[in-house]
Amino acid sequence: MLRRDWDDHAGQWIAWARAPGHDSYWRFHRDEFLALVPPPGRLTLDIGCGEGRVARDLRARGHRVVVGDAARLPVGDGVADGAVAFMSLQDIDDLEAATAELARVLRPGGRLALAVVHPVNSAGRFVGDKGGDARPFVITDSWFERRRTVDTLERDGLTMTFHSEHRPLGAYADALTGAGFLIERLREVTDPDPDGDWVRVPMFLQVLAVRNG
Repeated sequence: MLRRDWDDHAGQWIAWARAPGHDSYWRFHRDEFLALVPPPGRLTLDIGCGEGRVARDLRARGHRVVVGDAARLPVGDGVADGAVAFMSLQDIDDLEAATAELARVLRPGGRLALAVVHPVNSAGRFVGDKGGDARPFVITDSWFERRRTVDTLERDGLTMTFHSEHRPLGAYADALTGAGFLIERLREVTDPDPDGDWVRVPMFLQVLAVRNG
C-alpha cells in the first residue's frame, strides 16, 4: 500500500522536505500554488499534509487549518470553505474515495486547490546523457494504465524514496467531476531554468476546482 510505504520513509521525507530550498515545493511551485488557494474562510483542510509545510504557510496567511486522514476526515458534512491537497493525491491509495470525501466536507461553492505530479512526468523519462542538448523524452509504457512508481533521489547528501501511482489526466478529471466538482483552473508547472531539460515538459499539475451545489 502507498500509505504503508510512505510511513516507512517518513523520517527521510521530513529531512528532505525541511531542508531549505531543497524540495520542489521551494524550488518550483510554492508561490504559484499558494496564489491559487482562495482566501481564508471558516475552515481549510490540508489533505496529505506530510510534515506540515503547506499548513504552516496557510496559517501564516490567516487560514484555520485542520489535518486528518484523507479517507475519513474528522469533520462534518459541508463545514469547510476550502481544502488543499498539495502533492498528495498521486500518493493516496484510493483517489476516488479521497475525492468523494473532500466533496462531502466542502460546502457548496467551496474550493479545492490541488497539485500532483503531472502524468507526463510519471509516464516517461528523458534518455541519453544528462546535460546533452534536447534529450528526447520517451514514454515506453501505457499512458492510460495506472501503475505503481518508485523513484529514489539523492541530492545534497539527502536521499528520498517516492512511492506513487501513475494516473492519466483523465483519472483526476473523472474523480473530481464524479464527486461533484467543477474544474475552474488548470496550470502546468515546470522548471523555470531555460537551460534545463524540464523546461520542455511539464513536471507538475495544479488545479482549482469548486464544489457544485
